[in-house]
Amino acid sequence: MTQSALPRQQPWGQNDLLGKPPVHPAVSEACRLLCAGVYMDDGYRNAVVDQLYVQEERLAAPSLGFDAARVLAHALRARRAELGWAAGTVALWILAVVLTHGLFAILLGASIHLALASWARGTAARPPFFRQAAGFILRWYGRILLTVGLAGLVYRAFSGGETGDPSDSSAFAFEPSQDSWTASVIPLGQPFAGGAGSGAAWGAMVLFALLTVLVAVQRGQFARVMNGELDRKNFSDVAADPAERAEGVRFRRLQYRIRAEQHAPLIMYSTGNPFCGAGLPYSPWNLAVELRPSKDRPTEPIDNAQVLRRVVPLLEALRVPSPHGSKEAAAAVRDRLRELQIDECVFLPVAGMPRREDAPYSPEGFDRHRLGSVEEGGESRRHFLRIRVGGWNEQVVVTVFVRVHTQGGMLMLEVAPHVLMPVRALFQEADRIAHRHRNNNWLGKAVWALTRTPGSFGRAIGTLARGAVSGWTILTAGNGGALPDGPQASVRELGSDQEASLFQDMDVNRYLKSIQDRVANGVRLALHEAGWQTDEFEQKIVNVGAGGVFIESAHDSAIGIGDRNTVTNTHRNAESGPTPGAKANWTPNTGGK
Repeated sequence: MTQSALPRQQPWGQNDLLGKPPVHPAVSEACRLLCAGVYMDDGYRNAVVDQLYVQEERLAAPSLGFDAARVLAHALRARRAELGWAAGTVALWILAVVLTHGLFAILLGASIHLALASWARGTAARPPFFRQAAGFILRWYGRILLTVGLAGLVYRAFSGGETGDPSDSSAFAFEPSQDSWTASVIPLGQPFAGGAGSGAAWGAMVLFALLTVLVAVQRGQFARVMNGELDRKNFSDVAADPAERAEGVRFRRLQYRIRAEQHAPLIMYSTGNPFCGAGLPYSPWNLAVELRPSKDRPTEPIDNAQVLRRVVPLLEALRVPSPHGSKEAAAAVRDRLRELQIDECVFLPVAGMPRREDAPYSPEGFDRHRLGSVEEGGESRRHFLRIRVGGWNEQVVVTVFVRVHTQGGMLMLEVAPHVLMPVRALFQEADRIAHRHRNNNWLGKAVWALTRTPGSFGRAIGTLARGAVSGWTILTAGNGGALPDGPQASVRELGSDQEASLFQDMDVNRYLKSIQDRVANGVRLALHEAGWQTDEFEQKIVNVGAGGVFIESAHDSAIGIGDRNTVTNTHRNAESGPTPGAKANWTPNTGGK
């Protein structure tokens, strides 16, 4: 029976003699910022709910450095709160129109135009010209309508109106003419015709102020959440998180399934996106060399597991810090390579599985597939050695998938590096935004709320519509009884930026170079110790950590990069190896993402 290439991955938080235990995914900084993001971006929140809650037939994507179940818990909590605020906002708008006998409808029209402007422009950073033009026209039309409406209310309130009694102190005591409603909703065309008195105008202004207070209180709730359960000090206590204690049979069922799937070594995937959740592919590469017996020593059979067992100790050595004179000094080293994780994973297609609950995530099920896949080199079921480094508090996650296969006297090496980019810049500003709001003066808070009140009706209607569509889909789409499917998108990837800072990019390069160099060296040593020639392998790979550059020809340590190159160098001996300073720049292969 084929033995495992390495011991089973240690539990979270368990000390390792060679390194430091990584932080638990549920309390990582990346997880906290993603939880904050569902309160800040309704588009991201809706995507999380759709992927993990509505489409319950989809298995969870691997969650590298975070807990998708906790993000879902906060997304559902944020949606419930937003639906409540939206319902209250719409009710107050409608009540204001009724109580003012239609006078408030001019402001309602402005709110609808402002909401349509945001919808017309879209969420893209650089939308098409026709979207920009439509958004521009609707936005300024709404602003003009709002300005005229507010000016008319102020004028009518202080002038006493045409038919209203200035001495009437009742906010809503006036009798409009038959055409008052029609005239009030026609933009810019005698908006206050119909004889509405000053009482209605004062009432409209009071109700507009109440709407502003409602918007301000809603914003204050976000600040309280960031100062409470999403504060850095409190986030580590998962049991005390109110989002985790949410009721609901569906949520509890999916929470259990997600936590059973997201960190399992068995990865159930859909054919179109097997590496979903790992991030952007960074120049995946592979090579094949012929196994030729060495003339210096006897040859031994070599298999895939044997090669991986030689690679693993070299990778584990990356956790060891350089000597610092004392154990205390060495323990203080913060290099994220000390938290490097190594495990085996098996990719298994989800097609053909009758139920989501039938996925073989048990230790016995994984061992069965691992033993069957490590030597088979199959097309759909594939065995990988997975090496992961979570840098910048799990915001930059480097994962390298390594696969070795021997077949027909050939050795094939496949290396697929992937990188999860940092969490969105907006989410990273959550603490600053909440702190600025809490410590702002009353005038600043009032101005902020006042500028967002006019568009509150349109936003609330959109929120309620999306909630209704989501609920209707859950009731009628039949996702609960559908055949299981692989993950369509990762909530971590949806909440990531497309670029990293220079420092982060330098760390990504360092991690990749270190890991790929050790992988290449381990394969070479395995071939050498088993009595196979390594010349061809050494000629075809150089500086793997710089992006997997293939060497089609090498002579006297001069290298040719690309196809059908021939180079010569008479100043060095061919046995001296690759040029130490040889370097190749790499660019990320986004794989069409």
